[in-house]
Amino acid sequence: MEIKKLVDLNSLRTAPLLSSSQIKKLLEELEFNILDSDWITVGIMASHDYEAIEALKSISRKYTSIKFRNLDSLNADGSVFLKGNQKTGNVYIRSENGLGEGILLTCQYDEDSRESNTSGPLPLNFFT
Repeated sequence: MEIKKLVDLNSLRTAPLLSSSQIKKLLEELEFNILDSDWITVGIMASHDYEAIEALKSISRKYTSIKFRNLDSLNADGSVFLKGNQKTGNVYIRSENGLGEGILLTCQYDEDSRESNTSGPLPLNFFT
């Protein structure tokens, strides 16, 4: 399957390898969604805690308004799932086997009438 739009990622269990042109096109679509949202939540599946934390930091480096707290205190053994909430700044990490690898980014809204939407899995280096 060729990845042309964010929706093409929805059926995948793990992030695909993407060309630089695919990343550029998907990032344009995703940035529109991020800027239109009130806040985001991020789920990161990775082989190691440091990979998940670095992927989360790459989002904050790209979007300076998106901040998370206490990243230096996070740790978990083996494969991990990390969840970050921009609205609260809270980040949690846990060991979890059997996951794919990638970033799941959900755009959230303060208005109940607007439905949140999740994009991904995106490669761990998508925002670098």
